[in-house]
Amino acid sequence: MKRDITDPTVGLSTLVEILRWRALQQPEQRTYTYLVDGEAEGDHLTYAALDCQARSIGALLQSYRANGERALLLYPAGLEFIAAFFGCLYAGVIAVPLPPPNLAQPRRTLPRLRAIITDAQPSVVLTTSAILSNTQSLFTQAPELQKMRWLATDKVDGSLAQDWRDPAVTSNTLALLQYTSGSTAEPKGVVISHGNLLHNSAYINRVFALIPDSVTVTWLPAFHDMGLTNGIIQPVYKGRPCYLMPPVSFLMRPIRWLQAISYYKATISGGPNFAYDLCTRRITPEQRETLDLSSWDVAYNGAEPVRADTMKRFAATFASCGFRPSAFHPCYGLAEATLLVSGGSLRDEMFRTIQVAAFEQNRVVEACAQDQNVRTLVGSGHALHDTKIVIAHPESLTACASDEVGEIWVSGPSVTQGYWNRPEDTERACRAYLKDTGEGPFLRTGDLGFMKDGELFVTGRLKDLIIISGRKLYPQDIELTVEQSHPALRPACCAAFSVDGTGEEHLIIAAEVDPRYQPAVRTPPDGEARAHPTGRLPLDVEAVVRAIRRAVAEEHDVRVHTVVLLRAGRVPKTTSGKVQRHACQASFLKGTLERLGEE
Repeated sequence: MKRDITDPTVGLSTLVEILRWRALQQPEQRTYTYLVDGEAEGDHLTYAALDCQARSIGALLQSYRANGERALLLYPAGLEFIAAFFGCLYAGVIAVPLPPPNLAQPRRTLPRLRAIITDAQPSVVLTTSAILSNTQSLFTQAPELQKMRWLATDKVDGSLAQDWRDPAVTSNTLALLQYTSGSTAEPKGVVISHGNLLHNSAYINRVFALIPDSVTVTWLPAFHDMGLTNGIIQPVYKGRPCYLMPPVSFLMRPIRWLQAISYYKATISGGPNFAYDLCTRRITPEQRETLDLSSWDVAYNGAEPVRADTMKRFAATFASCGFRPSAFHPCYGLAEATLLVSGGSLRDEMFRTIQVAAFEQNRVVEACAQDQNVRTLVGSGHALHDTKIVIAHPESLTACASDEVGEIWVSGPSVTQGYWNRPEDTERACRAYLKDTGEGPFLRTGDLGFMKDGELFVTGRLKDLIIISGRKLYPQDIELTVEQSHPALRPACCAAFSVDGTGEEHLIIAAEVDPRYQPAVRTPPDGEARAHPTGRLPLDVEAVVRAIRRAVAEEHDVRVHTVVLLRAGRVPKTTSGKVQRHACQASFLKGTLERLGEE
């Protein structure tokens, strides 16, 4: 049967088959190009070269009889990770992608790594020779690291490729364990099969209406579900070129992301809310004059929830560069559903302005022109074809009415098999049935939202809800208010949570201060900010705290019990950049937050 080069899903059921087929049909076509500093081109991989490297690594793993075993993948940004990932698939080994431990901050990065090792029980670690050499210093602190076999894949002999044997994997074979970010609980290993990955890849193509000539640019970490599926797997699945840059290159100079889109005429690229906000704040008018973003057809935004103001500011800021608002594709997904659940191009009906008072009682009431206390929400698209979304009461497990907020439940072929070696968690999260209709099984996402005319609106996380005096407050709304209350506060570096007081819940705010500011000994007599002797701006802690209290009271009609100001980098976050509110709450209760000030 003659295959369509733009649709390799016909008759192919694993990523191994797809890459092998592309290596035969398009051997010299370049698939990945690495931008070393986000700008200069470094190494690249053709399909033939990637297939050869994957067979070499796969043959080495086969020589250790590692079929069915787990392998940690500890790599910096670059092409070595891609070869190792496919090498695992070629050997029938279950890949476990993780960021390498940070030697400068082992206390912050080692605990999660050790917990995952205990859970996954890997027998081998794949990494680079440089990381292997540096990580050996941690063996005394984490003896479980030394118990595994370490392989530096940049030293693997390419001639081993001829020894590779087809592992005979199927669509049901496990491809990887995607460990959750741990924003509300300990990380769990999501069990993802080849079939899950291929279905979700096909689903992404349908939802985003991708074309054969699509070009990808990505800075997202490859060990994260969005970065792995969109940045690594999709290019091979669809047969399109991909340009990758280190995440830190984008974070240091956001212009690099948009420069790459402009230069390579990328059609698909994206990230969470903060990425678009960072570009809006940091890219100068002079830099914008050098950009051409007219090729950008799919600018996906996968944050939960997507912010309307973020998209409007970005679209207005970069309109002169040819960016079209219709390129925005708000979407929703999670690792337990492989990645994408819903999505679609931006339309007017994706914006809903609702009454806040009703919303705090879990009701969705469209705002009228005279309403003052309102909130605009952005829809995250529709679920298509064989993927289904229902909204359920998290306590009664019955279906919600169309005007109610509830827990988002999902079913479809992209929904994974559950969690590695956690049968109770798997049963509770992935085998849910509606009690009123008996319909199921569904994945309980732990996310809150509602459906309107088939559109999904994500409103927050169930476990992060703050309930004060019977009102249900969403922490991300309060955090946005805090971030905008004073220029000394860092965007996307705030945590709002509650603690149990004397018979009532107290609202606590922990917020990072921009490192350009330093606590001043005294406020200047004229009240104006003056340069600090160290070159930093003076920080009036009392003034910042007052601004936070006033803004939260005015916007949300709730009293802030305690404000804690922190140095930059002190708010706990996951590896994907999500604020860990529960970890912040625990540190607050223990008194271990490193504070600049408190009131």
